[in-house]
Amino acid sequence: MAESDHLLQEKMESPAFTSAKRTPRGRPQAIAHRGYKAAHPENTMGAFKGAVEVGAHAIETDLHLSKDGVVVLCHDATLKRCFGTDEKIVDCDWEYLKTLRTLEEPHEPMPRFKDLLEYLVSPGLEDIWVLLDVKLPWPKLSSPFKRRQVDHQNTDDQASKLFKAIAATLEEVKPSRPWTERILIGCWAAKYLPLCSKHLPKYPIVHIGASISYARQFLKVPRVSLNMLLMVMVGPRGNALIRDARKANRSVFLWTVNEEPWMKWSIKKGVDGVVTDDPKKYLEICKTYEGEKIHHSLRSLLFLFSVNVLVPLFSTVFRYNYGFNVDLRKFRKGLESSTTMAAA
Repeated sequence: MAESDHLLQEKMESPAFTSAKRTPRGRPQAIAHRGYKAAHPENTMGAFKGAVEVGAHAIETDLHLSKDGVVVLCHDATLKRCFGTDEKIVDCDWEYLKTLRTLEEPHEPMPRFKDLLEYLVSPGLEDIWVLLDVKLPWPKLSSPFKRRQVDHQNTDDQASKLFKAIAATLEEVKPSRPWTERILIGCWAAKYLPLCSKHLPKYPIVHIGASISYARQFLKVPRVSLNMLLMVMVGPRGNALIRDARKANRSVFLWTVNEEPWMKWSIKKGVDGVVTDDPKKYLEICKTYEGEKIHHSLRSLLFLFSVNVLVPLFSTVFRYNYGFNVDLRKFRKGLESSTTMAAA
């Protein structure tokens, strides 16, 4: 194994989370967003391999479930943007999905989660870790006075099937180092934490979010780190969340960091990892940035303002659909259930 140091070992409540190649000058690690998205079609094997080749420490990718229960890697629930067809992934079998090719050259196929895992068991890649963005169905919006119980039940059933299939896929591919030391399970909604504890009880979890107030409650849940939208972390509230996460021995990652000034800003904040479309560019900045003053463009600052205006609206809709609070009782119940099943 290449020379490595334990990644965030003191920051994660898991005794041995993962390890990674040394970051230039101790800077935040490079997490390749959907692979090396800046140079390859996103969420393809070419993008994942490209990320590894330029020195990324980790790969971030998105998981969906096909109609016949195969975990596939794609950001969108529909195939239109990346593959040019109007179907939803959940309505398609793998036999059809594997025939599709990206609109972006060099026209690559959609991989399965299994394909990525089989690549990562290759000799020499033991230090590469993965941040999974588990994509859950979005319930249909309805009047607050007329909740669609059937729709929400279908959504929850689909989520349960996806988590179960992820666990089965991880069991199917045997690594030289345990996946529990290389995989972070990304969870947006607090209501699905019990599915993490039930189906993936030994895996560290990361809350992916855009609301500081919503994210704070995850600090009371064991082994949950934070992956936050960069733009909401600018300012006193973001600084306070980073400070409190450190006190709680949790890791903090930022997404999606593509502009050079924000890469420098992330380095200056001393977060644990930067999710970026261009890991090569980010790693070069890690080597050269000396702490000089950062200059942001007017366009970037206006975008920062607009995001922070819109985020409260998104957060309200999100909480209405997925619930407002972490239920620690259900989370612990899931852990107890998985322990009982393992002992049986």
